Amino acid sequence: MTYELEIQIEELRAELRNAVGGAERRQIQAELEIAQAELFVAAAEMEGLAEAEPPF
Repeated sequence: MTYELEIQIEELRAELRNAVGGAERRQIQAELEIAQAELFVAAAEMEGLAEAEPPF
């Protein structure tokens, strides 16, 4: 799962470098931040630092 997220992040970074309009840049930046957060959570789950299931 993390490999796919890493690829997605690199693709979003490339899109961000080539973005023309401000609205497009903001949308790509938001998607990039979400993907980075998902990668962070996935890595934490793999290392046992976070639980995959909610505590309830």
